[in-house]
Amino acid sequence: MDTIYALASARGRAGIAVIRISGPAAFDAVASFDVSLPPVRQAGLRKLSDKSVELDEALVLLFEAGQSFTGERVAELHIHGSPATISAVLRALSTRNGLRLAEAGEFTRRALDNGCLDLAQVEGLADLIDADTEAQRRQALRVLSGAIGKRAERWRGDLIRAAALIEATIDFADEDVPIDVTPEVSTLIASVLTDLRVEAAGAPIAERIRDGFEVAILGAPNAGKSTLLNMLAGREAALTSDVAGTTRDVIEVRMDLAGLPVTLLDTAGLRTTDDRIETLGIERAMDRAARCDLRVFLDDGTVLPLMPADSDIVVKAKADLGGEGVSGLTGQGVDVLIDTIRQRLEVMGSGAGTFTRERHRLAAVHAIAALESAVNELKGLDRGEIAAEFLRDAVGQLDSLVGRIDVEDLLGEIFASFCIGK
Repeated sequence: MDTIYALASARGRAGIAVIRISGPAAFDAVASFDVSLPPVRQAGLRKLSDKSVELDEALVLLFEAGQSFTGERVAELHIHGSPATISAVLRALSTRNGLRLAEAGEFTRRALDNGCLDLAQVEGLADLIDADTEAQRRQALRVLSGAIGKRAERWRGDLIRAAALIEATIDFADEDVPIDVTPEVSTLIASVLTDLRVEAAGAPIAERIRDGFEVAILGAPNAGKSTLLNMLAGREAALTSDVAGTTRDVIEVRMDLAGLPVTLLDTAGLRTTDDRIETLGIERAMDRAARCDLRVFLDDGTVLPLMPADSDIVVKAKADLGGEGVSGLTGQGVDVLIDTIRQRLEVMGSGAGTFTRERHRLAAVHAIAALESAVNELKGLDRGEIAAEFLRDAVGQLDSLVGRIDVEDLLGEIFASFCIGK
């Protein structure tokens, strides 16, 4: 396999930049800078030179195969983060035989190919890199730690055992195996079904945490929606004016709201109007609000064409003019509103499962369908073979979660559990 290299830290000027080298020639590539290699996994300060020209003083760290992120020999050069220094070291590496610049995501791909990460962990790593909020960080870290793989492995083991029990009664009826395996098989399938249904139901919420909740601010024209949005965003994200109907389109502002990823939506003021363009904006606002996770109504006493539901937050508008409520102009009541939004979204987020992507949910849905079919087949006489096939289908769906397809474990379970090969 080729030895690859690339800048592993962010581009741009920084105090430190990290260049990663992975592959069989990684250690040789470091030695080619006219330095002695430090002991494996012990950082050493070395002066890097190329053709007798000093490039930089770097911290060199080596990882042996099987002990690195990619599973291969890996070397890291922690150099000074100036663009000139980075370019000089990368240029020198490009002249080494057997080395090439890594492609996008290739280090992680090698970690997957070498069994250091499963497919779900790769997705968790991508989410962790993209995490903007504390909730996203926690969720991504849970996936990266292997939470999905561990659960899938347990479910997989239960289903393989169930299939093995069925297969044993079919193919080895004269051997020393249980006669009636239906109770144990039914219990195993029921347990997995319960878990998968919970995960499938919680996947949309987990995906919302990954992508961000949507919160719409609604109210009559000039109720202070844009002013409130600007206060929450901490900048002039929306145009404000005393002229009613200034906001015609939906304005989106993505932000970290009390640790949760939230996209705030400023919408057109809700009213009946003869202005065709404003009417289109109002229709768009109502349509988008219907698809949001949470709606905040600013109540200024106006009767709106869209009335709040029990799940919506309703607050008095323009509290700066006197009374209770919220004011985007002075900030009055904003902290209370933020806390209310946070509490509502945290309640929604509490239903999040381990699955964070639509791919995970679909795998669970397909596995559930296969297991329900298996249960139905077990109710009939001499239909064990069909039930076992549905169980194998479900195992395949679970394998797709982590990027592994392996049907040989079924035979292994049969021989290990029942000593059939005597």
